[in-house]
Amino acid sequence: MSSLYTRSKEFTRNRKSQSDSPPASPSPTAKTLRHERLSRLESGGSNPTTSDSYGDRASARARREAREARLATLTSRVEEDSNRDYKKLYESALTENQKLKTKLQEAQLELADIKSKLEKVAQQKQEKTSDRSSVLEMEKRERRALERKMSEMEEEMKVLTELKSDNQRLKDENGALIRVISKLSK
Repeated sequence: MSSLYTRSKEFTRNRKSQSDSPPASPSPTAKTLRHERLSRLESGGSNPTTSDSYGDRASARARREAREARLATLTSRVEEDSNRDYKKLYESALTENQKLKTKLQEAQLELADIKSKLEKVAQQKQEKTSDRSSVLEMEKRERRALERKMSEMEEEMKVLTELKSDNQRLKDENGALIRVISKLSK
């Protein structure tokens, strides 16, 4: 009875594929094959000597084995699903989420710490540059003041050398006058 069922299924499948394909003029050999299959279905498939019936049986067996394999896979999946403990899976997922959340919080804290350190370094750098600029400004002022003092001292040195030369001249004149007076007084 099952072979009759598989053959009728095959027949309906063949009909569907033929009805899906565009209508064409069927060849005489296709018509005879279809008639042979119909007659075999009606007679109950009692003609096992033809090559078509052997091929039909082989393909039916292959389909049956494939169906059984799919059924076995499905049943094993159902058994796996029933064997799974969803509460344990949920709890493990929950603990994994907690671990990830703590790692995320630690990473955020570390990021905040690094940001604050960077801000401190930037602030120190800015202070150093402002300190440097103020120090440089002070050094420039001191340098200008020293240059002014040097120019003033150079002027004083010129005046001093003039005064020395004037003093020397006056000493010489004084000495000459003293000699003249001493000659006059003798």
